[in-house]
Amino acid sequence: MSSTPIASKIIPKAARAHLDPTSIEYTSDKQRNAVAALVQEFTVTPQLLKDIKDNFIGGMQKGLKKDGETLAMIPSYVMGRLDGTEVGSYLALDVGGTNLRVVSVHLTGGGHINTRQTKYRIDESLKVGDAKALFDFMAVCVDSFLDEHEIVVRGDSQIELGFTFSFPVLQTSINRGTLISWTKGFNAHGLVGKDPVAFLQDAFNRRHVHVRVAALVNDTVGTLLAYAYNHPETVMGVILGTGCNGAYIEKIPKIEKWKGGAIVDEMIINMEFGAFDKERTILPLTMFDNKLDRKSVNPNKQILEKMIAGMYLGEITRNILLNLIDRRLLFEGNVSADLNQMWTFETAYMSTIEADNTPTLHVTRKILESTLSFSSTTLNDRQIVKTVVELVGKRAARLSAAAMAGILEHTGAWKQKAAIGIDGSLFEFYPSFDTDIMDGLEEVFGSEVRQNVSLGLAQDGSGVGAALCALLAAKHASKDASDN
Repeated sequence: MSSTPIASKIIPKAARAHLDPTSIEYTSDKQRNAVAALVQEFTVTPQLLKDIKDNFIGGMQKGLKKDGETLAMIPSYVMGRLDGTEVGSYLALDVGGTNLRVVSVHLTGGGHINTRQTKYRIDESLKVGDAKALFDFMAVCVDSFLDEHEIVVRGDSQIELGFTFSFPVLQTSINRGTLISWTKGFNAHGLVGKDPVAFLQDAFNRRHVHVRVAALVNDTVGTLLAYAYNHPETVMGVILGTGCNGAYIEKIPKIEKWKGGAIVDEMIINMEFGAFDKERTILPLTMFDNKLDRKSVNPNKQILEKMIAGMYLGEITRNILLNLIDRRLLFEGNVSADLNQMWTFETAYMSTIEADNTPTLHVTRKILESTLSFSSTTLNDRQIVKTVVELVGKRAARLSAAAMAGILEHTGAWKQKAAIGIDGSLFEFYPSFDTDIMDGLEEVFGSEVRQNVSLGLAQDGSGVGAALCALLAAKHASKDASDN
């Protein structure tokens, strides 16, 4: 069991050890010019940053007016805010990968929380069998968790549960939705086009498990809620990890496509902003981005995500290095068998290279020679690799800043105390990613933004955030009952 603030400060991580490209001892003018061209191509200037921000705001406004726009701007049905004073016990069920996870969340007030969790492996046969059997397994796991942790439900009472179901779902209420399609190796039959919450609740009822599925949760919405419990001024939740997305608090009158009622005047919007600029009108796409997109499993989709997210940054870098090798401007034109395979230059390598401050770039050498199997490298080679890594990483951070700046300007939140909770390994571990984002925000808004806006690591939106969503749903249900 742990008892800590659910949204902690950014953990200590290595800072970027910046290498000035002009300090490299180039082997030829052709090599120097090639690096200079990359610097120009990957630099997001202050003016471009502002132009992207303006275009992003336009996309937000279109998505709030009607469905089917590039920025989906999906109503989450989650209304109201948390202030850290809430207390109570809730459950979360997180399903969407190799394991499912059950989390018990006990809110003690003051922004603090006790959590207990257990993971259960999902057998491959359940992933592709009958959906009813899969949901029965989920109910068994929750029941076992309650027994394991001696959580007793008395009388006819029920425990409220937040359900993070990480598959494409068209949400129709805070605890209702229909599965659009399975992904991630799941293909259980009988659920597409139907409500996963109904299947789960039926499974609980059959086993007489006293749990009510109170909320169906998107992980960005959960991230916002998780951070808001410890930071009531939170206006935005962002995912910067393998993928990217954002959610923010919107005034309901601005959600023109919203046809439902409202018990308060605000709702969290799941933006799905990784899809921004599929029209390719504003983002500074390069030939290396286009190559990645063509060979991806979803060509012409998620364009912004492919320039920002951790899943893709290493592959963009690999494409650049191969181009330099083909032009005999790097590694004397020799390529290792490892680098010649897609996805082999991991974003984790970029983090390590960014932090390499050794005089001979010894850490970078180890990655290139020991991990990627280059027979030998020169200092010149390693300096160019480090420069390429820095360009790709910094561009990602500044494009992230452009999206956040769009949200901050649209809401006006930058003019007052506002917090942004960010989850994901890219933000948590990549050197200077947070610094580069703040630098970008300052270029858009001026120095005032540093006094007003803070960034922080918001962990476990899919667990803690789901439980907090169940709390809000229960609060709204109670208010509706009393009003009637």
